[in-house]
Amino acid sequence: MSHSAKTVVETMFAAFLEGDVEKILSTVSEDTDWIYHGTQVIPKARFSGKDGVKTFFTNILSRTEMLRFEIDQYIVEGNRLVVLGGEHQRVKRSGRELKQKWVQIYTVGNNLIVRMEEFATTETAES
Repeated sequence: MSHSAKTVVETMFAAFLEGDVEKILSTVSEDTDWIYHGTQVIPKARFSGKDGVKTFFTNILSRTEMLRFEIDQYIVEGNRLVVLGGEHQRVKRSGRELKQKWVQIYTVGNNLIVRMEEFATTETAES
């Protein structure tokens, strides 16, 4: 059964919010490429393949507590999906809170995410 690009990405987001890394990995291709352009606070990085995506999400889930995660808009054209959103998280080790606005661009093929590219801005949240 064929799924839309939006359905695949929504499934990945739901797994992320559940903290289910294995379910996240079921939504990405073996050779997926994830590019994070970095922010004022968080450095840029590139993650390749399922192992890279596992590292990407394991780092987020082990180091932060998600206080708010919002999708503002989906823009879909064929197998490409642009997602506008934001999040508010707390760093577990320091208690520091960060707010982030982002744009994520997904390419989906054969019902799997083959590429994700994120452009974000991060600021320290007022306590």
